[in-house]
Amino acid sequence: MARLESVPLSERKMMIELDCSGFDNRNPFVPPKPLNQRRVAIVSTAALNLRGDAVYQRDATDFRIIPGEVDPADVVMSHVSVNFDRTGFQQDLNVCFPIERLRELSHDGVIGSVANFHFTVSGAAHPSDLEPSARAMAQTMKADGVDTVLLVPI
Repeated sequence: MARLESVPLSERKMMIELDCSGFDNRNPFVPPKPLNQRRVAIVSTAALNLRGDAVYQRDATDFRIIPGEVDPADVVMSHVSVNFDRTGFQQDLNVCFPIERLRELSHDGVIGSVANFHFTVSGAAHPSDLEPSARAMAQTMKADGVDTVLLVPI
C-alpha cells in the first residue's frame, strides 16, 4: 500500500478532497440472521476479472461478475493505478477476493452458503459514479438470495 506522502501531488490532492458521503439520520441497518444462516457474496474494489473478460479501463465505473465456483487461477487483475502493490494478489487471490476462505467457512458450517455470483469494481472510480453498478449488483444479489456482503476495499 502506498503512503499518502509518496503519492504524486495531483493524486494526493484528489484523495484528500474525495467526498466520503455518510448516512443521514435513518438507521440503514437491520437485525442480522445468525451467521450460519447467511448467504454471503463478495464485492471487491481490486478490479478483478476472469481471463478473457474485458479489462478495466481508467476511471471505469462498470463491474465484473465472478462466479462462486471460479477456479482462483482464472481470476486476473487489471487495476490501473500505478500506486497499487500487486504483490499480495500475486501470492494469494484471497487477499483481495477471499473466495476460498468463504468456501471453507461454508463447508465448516460457520456461514450458511456462498453466493453464486460475486463482484468487482475498480477502486480508481469515484464512489458516487458507481451507483448504477451498485444497483445492478444489488439486484443480482437479491435474486441469488444474498443477505450478507463482504466488502473488500483495495
